[in-house]
Amino acid sequence: MPLPAANRRRTCHHGGMSESLSITPPDPPLRDPVVITAFRGWNDAASAATAAIATVGEQMGAERIGTVDPEDFYDFQVTRPIIDLTTEPHTLTWPEVEISAVRIPGGTRDLILIMGGEPSMRWPTFCTMLLDAVQALGCRRFVTLGALLADVPHTRDVTLTVMSTEESLVSGLDMRPPGYRGPTGIVGVLHLMAAQRGLEAVSLWAPASHYAAGVVNHKAELALLDGIMRVTGATIDTEAVRHAAAEFEEQVDQVVASDPRLQQLVEQLEQSADEDRMDASDLPSGDELVAELERFLRERGDTPPPASL
Repeated sequence: MPLPAANRRRTCHHGGMSESLSITPPDPPLRDPVVITAFRGWNDAASAATAAIATVGEQMGAERIGTVDPEDFYDFQVTRPIIDLTTEPHTLTWPEVEISAVRIPGGTRDLILIMGGEPSMRWPTFCTMLLDAVQALGCRRFVTLGALLADVPHTRDVTLTVMSTEESLVSGLDMRPPGYRGPTGIVGVLHLMAAQRGLEAVSLWAPASHYAAGVVNHKAELALLDGIMRVTGATIDTEAVRHAAAEFEEQVDQVVASDPRLQQLVEQLEQSADEDRMDASDLPSGDELVAELERFLRERGDTPPPASL
Protein backbone atom coordinates (compact mmCIF):
# COMPACT_ATOMS: atom_id res chain seq x y z
CA MET A 1 0.00 0.00 0.00
CA PRO A 2 1.69 3.27 -1.03
CA LEU A 3 2.08 6.02 1.53
CA PRO A 4 1.86 9.77 0.88
CA ALA A 5 5.00 11.85 0.78
CA ALA A 6 5.87 14.25 3.57
CA ASN A 7 3.55 17.23 4.06
CA ARG A 8 1.18 16.02 1.35
CA ARG A 9 -2.47 15.89 2.33
CA ARG A 10 -4.15 12.58 1.71
CA THR A 11 -7.90 12.78 1.36
CA CYS A 12 -10.04 9.69 1.70
CA HIS A 13 -13.78 9.36 2.04
CA HIS A 14 -15.59 7.63 4.85
CA GLY A 15 -19.26 8.27 5.32
CA GLY A 16 -19.01 11.53 3.40
CA MET A 17 -16.17 12.91 5.56
CA SER A 18 -12.50 13.43 4.70
CA GLU A 19 -9.41 12.43 6.62
CA SER A 20 -5.78 13.46 6.30
CA LEU A 21 -2.45 12.08 7.33
CA SER A 22 1.05 13.33 6.54
CA ILE A 23 3.75 10.70 6.86
CA THR A 24 7.22 10.04 5.52
CA PRO A 25 8.02 6.32 5.19
CA PRO A 26 11.39 5.72 6.89
CA ASP A 27 14.36 4.89 4.68
CA PRO A 28 15.50 2.16 5.08
CA PRO A 29 12.16 0.59 5.98
CA LEU A 30 11.47 -0.34 9.58
CA ARG A 31 12.00 -3.96 10.55
CA ASP A 32 8.76 -5.74 11.53
CA PRO A 33 7.72 -2.71 13.60
CA VAL A 34 5.60 -2.91 16.74
CA VAL A 35 3.21 0.00 17.24
CA ILE A 36 2.82 1.52 20.72
CA THR A 37 0.15 4.15 21.18
CA ALA A 38 -1.25 6.26 24.02
CA PHE A 39 -3.63 9.24 24.14
CA ARG A 40 -4.02 12.05 26.64
CA GLY A 41 -7.38 12.49 28.29
CA TRP A 42 -9.93 9.87 29.35
CA ASN A 43 -7.55 6.95 28.68
CA ASP A 44 -4.63 8.46 30.59
CA ALA A 45 -5.29 8.68 34.33
CA ALA A 46 -2.53 10.52 36.19
CA SER A 47 -0.73 10.86 32.83
CA ALA A 48 0.78 7.38 33.29
CA ALA A 49 0.25 6.07 29.75
CA THR A 50 1.60 9.12 27.92
CA ALA A 51 4.48 9.36 30.40
CA ALA A 52 5.44 5.76 29.54
CA ILE A 53 5.42 6.30 25.78
CA ALA A 54 7.31 9.59 26.17
CA THR A 55 10.00 7.78 28.17
CA VAL A 56 10.38 5.21 25.38
CA GLY A 57 10.70 7.94 22.76
CA GLU A 58 13.19 10.03 24.73
CA GLN A 59 15.41 7.09 25.63
CA MET A 60 15.46 5.54 22.19
CA GLY A 61 15.82 8.65 20.08
CA ALA A 62 12.44 8.52 18.35
CA GLU A 63 12.28 10.40 15.05
CA ARG A 64 9.06 12.06 13.97
CA ILE A 65 7.77 10.64 10.69
CA GLY A 66 4.22 11.96 10.54
CA THR A 67 1.23 13.76 12.01
CA VAL A 68 -2.54 13.70 11.76
CA ASP A 69 -4.26 16.89 10.65
CA PRO A 70 -6.54 17.82 13.58
CA GLU A 71 -9.20 19.63 11.51
CA ASP A 72 -11.56 16.69 11.08
CA PHE A 73 -11.06 15.02 14.46
CA TYR A 74 -10.98 17.63 17.23
CA ASP A 75 -13.52 19.95 18.77
CA PHE A 76 -11.31 22.94 19.44
CA GLN A 77 -13.62 24.14 22.23
CA VAL A 78 -12.80 20.89 24.05
CA THR A 79 -9.19 20.37 22.96
CA ARG A 80 -8.05 23.94 22.56
CA PRO A 81 -4.99 25.14 20.64
CA ILE A 82 -2.21 26.66 22.73
CA ILE A 83 -1.09 30.24 22.16
CA ASP A 84 2.22 31.61 23.44
CA LEU A 85 2.46 35.40 23.67
CA THR A 86 5.61 35.37 25.78
CA THR A 87 8.01 34.91 22.86
CA GLU A 88 8.65 36.64 19.56
CA PRO A 89 7.19 35.76 17.21
CA HIS A 90 4.01 34.66 18.97
CA THR A 91 3.12 31.02 18.33
CA LEU A 92 -0.08 29.01 17.99
CA THR A 93 0.09 25.24 18.42
CA TRP A 94 -2.81 23.07 17.30
CA PRO A 95 -3.56 19.71 18.88
CA GLU A 96 -2.07 16.89 16.87
CA VAL A 97 -1.25 13.23 16.88
CA GLU A 98 2.46 12.60 16.39
CA ILE A 99 3.84 9.46 14.76
CA SER A 100 7.48 8.57 15.45
CA ALA A 101 9.85 5.77 14.51
CA VAL A 102 12.39 4.08 16.78
CA ARG A 103 15.18 1.93 15.39
CA ILE A 104 16.51 -0.61 17.89
CA PRO A 105 20.25 -1.29 17.34
CA GLY A 106 21.03 -4.97 17.15
CA GLY A 107 17.37 -5.95 17.34
CA THR A 108 15.16 -7.71 14.85
CA ARG A 109 12.24 -5.30 15.04
CA ASP A 110 11.69 -1.58 15.43
CA LEU A 111 8.96 0.55 17.02
CA ILE A 112 6.36 3.04 15.85
CA LEU A 113 5.12 5.40 18.56
CA ILE A 114 1.78 7.21 18.26
CA MET A 115 0.77 9.82 20.84
CA GLY A 116 -1.62 12.75 21.01
CA GLY A 117 -4.81 13.99 22.56
CA GLU A 118 -7.87 11.75 22.34
CA PRO A 119 -9.84 12.91 19.29
CA SER A 120 -13.28 14.43 19.79
CA MET A 121 -15.08 12.93 16.81
CA ARG A 122 -15.11 10.54 13.81
CA TRP A 123 -13.38 7.75 15.67
CA PRO A 124 -13.99 5.02 13.06
CA THR A 125 -12.39 7.22 10.38
CA PHE A 126 -9.51 8.14 12.68
CA CYS A 127 -8.76 4.55 13.70
CA THR A 128 -9.06 3.23 10.13
CA MET A 129 -6.60 5.87 8.94
CA LEU A 130 -4.00 5.04 11.61
CA LEU A 131 -4.32 1.29 11.13
CA ASP A 132 -4.02 1.62 7.33
CA ALA A 133 -0.85 3.70 7.76
CA VAL A 134 0.94 1.42 10.22
CA GLN A 135 0.06 -1.72 8.28
CA ALA A 136 1.53 -0.08 5.20
CA LEU A 137 4.72 0.37 7.23
CA GLY A 138 4.80 -3.35 7.99
CA CYS A 139 3.17 -3.47 11.43
CA ARG A 140 1.89 -6.85 12.60
CA ARG A 141 1.70 -6.14 16.35
CA PHE A 142 -0.30 -3.24 17.79
CA VAL A 143 0.05 -2.26 21.47
CA THR A 144 -2.22 0.24 23.19
CA LEU A 145 -1.50 1.81 26.59
CA GLY A 146 -4.05 3.11 29.04
CA ALA A 147 -4.39 4.14 32.67
CA LEU A 148 -7.55 4.27 34.76
CA LEU A 149 -8.45 5.74 38.13
CA ALA A 150 -9.10 2.92 40.58
CA ASP A 151 -9.51 2.12 44.27
CA VAL A 152 -5.89 1.01 44.65
CA PRO A 153 -3.38 2.19 47.25
CA HIS A 154 -0.33 4.14 46.13
CA THR A 155 1.86 2.02 48.42
CA ARG A 156 1.50 -1.24 46.51
CA ASP A 157 3.01 -2.44 43.23
CA VAL A 158 0.81 -1.88 40.19
CA THR A 159 -0.79 -4.91 38.55
CA LEU A 160 -1.72 -4.37 34.91
CA THR A 161 -5.04 -5.26 33.36
CA VAL A 162 -4.20 -6.90 30.05
CA MET A 163 -6.08 -7.86 26.88
CA SER A 164 -4.32 -9.79 24.13
CA THR A 165 -5.29 -11.67 20.99
CA GLU A 166 -2.57 -14.22 21.83
CA GLU A 167 -1.83 -15.35 25.36
CA SER A 168 1.82 -16.02 24.53
CA LEU A 169 2.42 -12.31 23.86
CA VAL A 170 1.88 -11.45 27.52
CA SER A 171 3.14 -14.59 29.24
CA GLY A 172 5.12 -13.83 32.38
CA LEU A 173 3.40 -10.53 33.08
CA ASP A 174 1.90 -9.92 36.50
CA MET A 175 -1.60 -9.13 35.32
CA ARG A 176 -5.31 -9.56 35.78
CA PRO A 177 -7.96 -10.08 33.07
CA PRO A 178 -10.40 -7.26 32.27
CA GLY A 179 -13.75 -7.22 34.03
CA TYR A 180 -15.27 -4.03 32.66
CA ARG A 181 -18.42 -3.24 30.74
CA GLY A 182 -19.25 0.36 29.87
CA PRO A 183 -18.12 3.40 27.90
CA THR A 184 -14.69 3.22 26.31
CA GLY A 185 -12.07 5.59 24.95
CA ILE A 186 -10.15 5.70 21.70
CA VAL A 187 -7.68 3.15 23.10
CA GLY A 188 -10.42 0.52 23.43
CA VAL A 189 -11.68 1.19 19.92
CA LEU A 190 -8.20 0.97 18.40
CA HIS A 191 -7.47 -2.30 20.19
CA LEU A 192 -10.62 -4.01 18.96
CA MET A 193 -10.28 -2.67 15.40
CA ALA A 194 -6.66 -3.87 15.28
CA ALA A 195 -7.74 -7.32 16.45
CA GLN A 196 -10.52 -7.43 13.84
CA ARG A 197 -7.89 -6.84 11.15
CA GLY A 198 -5.94 -9.87 12.31
CA LEU A 199 -3.13 -7.92 13.97
CA GLU A 200 -1.50 -9.17 17.15
CA ALA A 201 -3.28 -6.74 19.48
CA VAL A 202 -2.27 -6.12 23.09
CA SER A 203 -3.80 -3.57 25.45
CA LEU A 204 -2.01 -2.74 28.72
CA TRP A 205 -3.90 -0.80 31.38
CA ALA A 206 -2.43 0.47 34.66
CA PRO A 207 -4.70 1.32 37.61
CA ALA A 208 -3.80 4.65 39.24
CA SER A 209 -4.80 5.63 42.77
CA HIS A 210 -7.94 7.72 42.38
CA TYR A 211 -7.07 10.00 45.30
CA ALA A 212 -3.69 10.97 43.82
CA ALA A 213 -4.80 11.79 40.28
CA GLY A 214 -3.37 15.31 40.36
CA VAL A 215 0.26 14.21 39.98
CA VAL A 216 1.96 11.95 37.44
CA ASN A 217 1.75 8.39 38.75
CA HIS A 218 5.23 7.07 37.98
CA LYS A 219 4.46 3.72 39.64
CA ALA A 220 1.77 3.13 37.03
CA GLU A 221 4.17 4.37 34.33
CA LEU A 222 6.79 1.88 35.53
CA ALA A 223 4.33 -1.01 35.29
CA LEU A 224 3.47 -0.01 31.73
CA LEU A 225 7.16 0.18 30.79
CA ASP A 226 7.68 -3.34 32.15
CA GLY A 227 4.73 -4.45 30.03
CA ILE A 228 6.15 -2.75 26.93
CA MET A 229 9.47 -4.55 27.36
CA ARG A 230 7.70 -7.90 27.69
CA VAL A 231 5.50 -7.38 24.64
CA THR A 232 8.07 -5.79 22.32
CA GLY A 233 11.35 -7.35 23.43
CA ALA A 234 12.89 -3.87 23.66
CA THR A 235 15.22 -2.97 26.54
CA ILE A 236 14.31 0.21 28.42
CA ASP A 237 16.38 1.77 31.18
CA THR A 238 13.84 2.32 33.97
CA GLU A 239 16.23 3.59 36.66
CA ALA A 240 15.06 7.21 36.42
CA VAL A 241 11.41 6.17 36.44
CA ARG A 242 11.98 3.94 39.48
CA HIS A 243 13.48 6.94 41.27
CA ALA A 244 10.49 9.08 40.24
CA ALA A 245 8.11 6.33 41.44
CA ALA A 246 9.77 6.34 44.86
CA GLU A 247 9.44 10.14 45.02
CA PHE A 248 5.77 9.88 44.03
CA GLU A 249 5.09 7.43 46.86
CA GLU A 250 6.98 9.63 49.33
CA GLN A 251 5.02 12.72 48.29
CA VAL A 252 1.68 11.02 48.76
CA ASP A 253 2.85 9.46 52.05
CA GLN A 254 3.47 12.95 53.43
CA VAL A 255 -0.02 14.06 52.49
CA VAL A 256 -1.61 10.97 54.01
CA ALA A 257 0.33 11.31 57.25
CA SER A 258 -1.09 14.81 57.74
CA ASP A 259 -4.72 13.69 57.98
CA PRO A 260 -6.05 10.75 60.04
CA ARG A 261 -9.11 10.32 57.80
CA LEU A 262 -6.91 10.05 54.75
CA GLN A 263 -4.77 7.52 56.57
CA GLN A 264 -7.89 5.48 57.19
CA LEU A 265 -8.76 5.56 53.50
CA VAL A 266 -5.33 4.34 52.43
CA GLU A 267 -5.18 1.65 55.15
CA GLN A 268 -8.52 0.24 54.02
CA LEU A 269 -7.36 0.25 50.40
CA GLU A 270 -4.17 -1.53 51.41
CA GLN A 271 -6.18 -4.17 53.25
CA SER A 272 -8.43 -4.64 50.22
CA ALA A 273 -5.40 -4.95 47.93
CA ASP A 274 -3.64 -7.43 50.22
CA GLU A 275 -6.81 -9.54 50.33
CA ASP A 276 -7.25 -9.05 46.55
CA ARG A 277 -10.70 -7.64 47.36
CA MET A 278 -11.33 -4.69 45.07
CA ASP A 279 -14.85 -3.79 46.30
CA ALA A 280 -14.23 -0.51 48.08
CA SER A 281 -17.80 0.76 48.14
CA ASP A 282 -17.64 1.18 51.92
CA LEU A 283 -14.56 3.40 51.78
CA PRO A 284 -14.65 7.15 52.44
CA SER A 285 -14.34 9.48 49.48
CA GLY A 286 -10.86 10.39 48.23
CA ASP A 287 -11.89 13.96 47.40
CA GLU A 288 -10.16 15.29 50.51
CA LEU A 289 -6.86 13.73 49.52
CA VAL A 290 -7.11 15.13 46.01
CA ALA A 291 -7.43 18.65 47.40
CA GLU A 292 -4.74 18.08 50.01
CA LEU A 293 -2.31 16.64 47.46
CA GLU A 294 -2.84 19.57 45.10
CA ARG A 295 -2.22 22.02 47.96
CA PHE A 296 0.95 20.13 48.90
CA LEU A 297 2.24 20.29 45.33
CA ARG A 298 1.51 24.00 45.05
CA GLU A 299 3.51 24.66 48.20
CA ARG A 300 6.43 22.68 46.75
CA GLY A 301 6.18 24.57 43.46
CA ASP A 302 5.24 21.45 41.48
CA THR A 303 2.61 21.68 38.76
CA PRO A 304 0.03 18.88 38.52
CA PRO A 305 -0.42 17.53 34.97
CA PRO A 306 -3.40 18.70 32.92
CA ALA A 307 -6.29 16.24 32.67
CA SER A 308 -6.12 16.48 28.90
CA LEU A 309 -4.69 18.64 26.14
